[in-house]
Amino acid sequence: MSAVERNDGTVGKALAVLDHIASYGRPVRFSEVLTDSDLPKATLYRFVQTLTNQGMLQYDPERQTYAPGLRLVRLAHAAWAQSSLAPVARPHIDALSAETGETVHLAQLDHAQVLYVDKRNAHNPVEMFSQAGKVGPAYCTGVGKAMLAFLPDPELQTALAQQSWHRFTATTHGSPESLRADLADIRTEGLSFDREEHETGIVCVAVPILNSQKRPLGALSITGTTRRTNLDALKLLGPRLKQAATAIARDAESWLFPRSGNPSTKNGETTHVRSDT
Repeated sequence: MSAVERNDGTVGKALAVLDHIASYGRPVRFSEVLTDSDLPKATLYRFVQTLTNQGMLQYDPERQTYAPGLRLVRLAHAAWAQSSLAPVARPHIDALSAETGETVHLAQLDHAQVLYVDKRNAHNPVEMFSQAGKVGPAYCTGVGKAMLAFLPDPELQTALAQQSWHRFTATTHGSPESLRADLADIRTEGLSFDREEHETGIVCVAVPILNSQKRPLGALSITGTTRRTNLDALKLLGPRLKQAATAIARDAESWLFPRSGNPSTKNGETTHVRSDT
C-alpha cells in the first residue's frame, strides 16, 4: 500500500486501509495486507479492528479473512443516488442501449481516474473490464479522454501527472504529449474514441456530458467489439450519443455534484459546485 499522500491524519489512513483491502477483489488475510502495507503492524491492526467494529469491514472467523462490510453497501447506494449522474441518466442510457444494441457506459472522474457509475449491456454482451463501480485509467479510455479534453488546463495538468502511462496495448498513449494531440481533436469534434487502447478487441465512441460552463460532469460511451463493429460504424452513432449527453446535462441542472478530482476547501470545510456553475 502506498503512503498516504495528503495530510488527512487518522481518518485518511484508515480510509487508505479500507481502499487497500477492497482493492484485492476477494476476502484477504491480515498477513497479506501487512505484507503490502507501509504501516507498522500494530497500527494496521488497530485500523482494521476499528473498521470492522464500525461495519466497514467484515471478518470471517473460519477463514480468518477480511472483506468490505455491508455498511459500505448502504453508503455506496446513498452516493450513487445523491452524488452520481446515474439516477438522472438512467432513462437516457436505457433508451440508448435499446436503440443501438450495444453496451452503454456512464462514467465520472474520480481523482483523475474513471469511475464507471452505470452500464447497460448489449443484446449480446461481451466480457470486458468496465463494470459499474470499477475504476479505470482516464488516459486510454474513451470516457476518460472525453472528460480530460474539457478540463481547464491547470486541472488537466494535475490529472495528467496522476496517470500511470502503462502500455496496455500497442495503441495505448504512452506520454502526456501523445495524449494532448488526441485531446485537441476531441475538443474540436466533440467525440472521443477508444482505439483498442485499454483492451484488445474493444472499441468505443464517447462524448462528454458538459454543464452550461462547458465543464465535464461525466461522459457517455457506446462500446463494441472489433468482431462485430468498427470505429467508422461507431462514429455514425456520435450524433445520437451527443443528443443523450445533452439531455442528461439538462436533467442534471438542478442537482448538486461533487467537483471532479479533489474538492476545494474553505475555512476547513469541503465545498462543492452545482452542475450549472
